[in-house]
This record gives sequence, C-alpha cells and structure tokens, in this order.
Amino acid sequence: MNATNGKYAENEVRLVLVDDEPMVLDTLRSFLELETDYNIESFTDPEAAIAFGRDNEVDLVVSDFLMPGINGIALLGAYAESNPHAPRVLLTGYADKASAIKAINEVGLFQYLEKPWDNDQLLVVFRNALDRRFLVKALQDKIAEIDRAQGKLSGLQDDILRTFI
Repeated sequence: MNATNGKYAENEVRLVLVDDEPMVLDTLRSFLELETDYNIESFTDPEAAIAFGRDNEVDLVVSDFLMPGINGIALLGAYAESNPHAPRVLLTGYADKASAIKAINEVGLFQYLEKPWDNDQLLVVFRNALDRRFLVKALQDKIAEIDRAQGKLSGLQDDILRTFI
C-alpha cells in the first residue's frame, strides 16, 4: 500500500468469504477471481473462518447470515475483535431488516447485501470497503509518524533546556 494516499494494490488484499453453501462460495470466488486480483480465502465452516481470522490479518470479511452452528453476525463479531479494521459485509438470502440493524449496531457492519446480489454492486461495495480500510490504515501510519516526530522534538527540547540550565 502507498501510505501517502491510501491506494492499495488488489494483489495485497486478503478477502475472506464465508457461506455454508459451497455453490455460493464457488460462484463468488469465481466472479472475484475474474474481476479482481484479491487473495481470497473461502470457508463453508464458520468456526474455521474464525480461527483463520485469529491467526491472520484480513482486509475484508464477507459472511452469509444463516449458517449452521454460528450465524453471520456472531462470525463478524469475532472478526471485529481479531481484525477490527477489516470492513465486515453481511450477505443474506433473507430480507430481514431487523437482523441488518442488529448487525450494524453489534459488529459495526460496513454493508448488508441481499442474495441474489448484483455483481456490479458487489464490486462497488467491496472496493468502497477496501478504500476505507486502507485510508484508515494510511491515517494510522501518519499518526504514528507524527507521534515519533513529536517524541524526537520533545527530546530536542529537553536537550536545549539542559544546555541552558
């Protein structure tokens, strides 16, 4: 990533897809592999996806809502803890607005998309989410740089004061 402007290379992006239906995952993955250079990790097992998120830095996570064992909101909540800066997208076949509101409030959901999705809209949402993610990262890098410079200036001030005292 170019920290000065927040731009990123698609081949630097790690995207996680989670859906208990292999056909949905295959469709999403195939489409994204044709349209992007993202590094895509896909999981039909939500627990395996959560474990992956604990051990790896992720730039964007997309999860189905209804899955056996653990639902998408709980999975995205786990990612909010392990990868707090990764935007979270909930993908569902059920137009359940109450669940979307709950997800927005509980896990800081970036976007809620319904199945079947529109491919163009999906790409726009993912690119917007990644733009935001990398702009925040660039801002954090700049803040750290300013903090380091401020520490150096403070040290210089102390040296100057000691010289004259």
